[in-house]
Amino acid sequence: MGISFRHSAGFGKRMEYNLVGKMLMEGLDVYLPLVDDHGVDCVIKKADGTFIEVQIKARSNEVADGDAALFAAITHDLTPNFYFVFYSERLDTMWIMSSEEFLTECVTNKNGKNKGKRSIWFNGNKTDKSTGEKQEYCKKQFEKYVSRDFSRFH
Repeated sequence: MGISFRHSAGFGKRMEYNLVGKMLMEGLDVYLPLVDDHGVDCVIKKADGTFIEVQIKARSNEVADGDAALFAAITHDLTPNFYFVFYSERLDTMWIMSSEEFLTECVTNKNGKNKGKRSIWFNGNKTDKSTGEKQEYCKKQFEKYVSRDFSRFH
């Protein structure tokens, strides 16, 4: 049975609140915009008084096999003091990247309906030789962005 619309439509917002709650528990000073017109899910005031903008992207357990950490069709240009938090529920993994890091690592679509939009695929998919089962994993080049907390924002 497929995912209910209610579940799929609300998953991203639930994950935003979940991750913002974790930021708050770490002592970060987090502000939530009332409107999400500019791809900013929260603003964090750092200890030095500067602000950073954060966009949260999440993938659920329900995505197709091999797509646990595929984030596609993202509109983004270099933005100072801007960060992405990517979270894969199936891999239970979070990656944090600055705007510049994202633009260095992502792929820009050259044609089609998403021409000019950006994608990043943090995971690979391999078959376990002993069991024959497929396993998703974090690609080695993205391991440096894996985060277990939000210390990068302190």
